Amino acid sequence: MGSRLTRLKPRSGFCAETGAAIAIFLPTFLGLPVSTTHAIAGSIAGVGSVNRMKAVRWSVAGEIVWAWILTIPCSAFVAAICYLLVRIWAPNA
Repeated sequence: MGSRLTRLKPRSGFCAETGAAIAIFLPTFLGLPVSTTHAIAGSIAGVGSVNRMKAVRWSVAGEIVWAWILTIPCSAFVAAICYLLVRIWAPNA
């Protein structure tokens, strides 16, 4: 993910991973749900934008955000179809 979003060096990769770990551990400790993918993508974009904003490929970041937005309704649709198929093929199950 890092190579598509921005160019990472070992130091910036370490910072991105550390930031993502903190962003995951704190909500987990508080009992809140958290997405590891959101955390790492955000930390990579954050590390890339520290040097300069043009270092981040914002078109790729936009694609990632759209994928996150579409995930919920698409998974709900697939789950509904699966439920209907199971209900039709195995009504007594």
